[in-house]
Amino acid sequence: MIETSLKKLGISLPEAPEAVGSYSPWKIVSGNLLFISGQLPVKGGRLPVKGKVGLDIGIEKGREAARITALNALAQAKAAIGDLNKIRQCIKIAGYVNSAPGFTDHPAVINGASDLLVDILGEKGRHTRIAVGVSELPMNAPVEVEFLFEVSI
Repeated sequence: MIETSLKKLGISLPEAPEAVGSYSPWKIVSGNLLFISGQLPVKGGRLPVKGKVGLDIGIEKGREAARITALNALAQAKAAIGDLNKIRQCIKIAGYVNSAPGFTDHPAVINGASDLLVDILGEKGRHTRIAVGVSELPMNAPVEVEFLFEVSI
């Protein structure tokens, strides 16, 4: 079903990005909780957009960056469990927006990830969430998002 949704939307998952530090990109806990480390909007091995939302880039570019993080998270999930149809639900995402001083529309930016998860997973993609602004992110990325899925193994 999930793979079918991806095809209908014309989306191909990227290769799961490698960790950019001393951490694991994903971890399965208690047999059915899949934690995905914070994903940057890496596409083709690079960040297609950099900078602070509200200063260097607008909300729409930030939303697209958040969307890329969701695709990278699904690629990590596929690497972890082998079959995306084993995803029971997305439980939570935590989105961090590299924000210009005074920028407060973080939820609109992180909606890029949230909306894509619902588009692909349907009701299983609805999740709890936090969207916050931060002063800096690794590699001057505009967003970083971490994910928690319930899976069947």
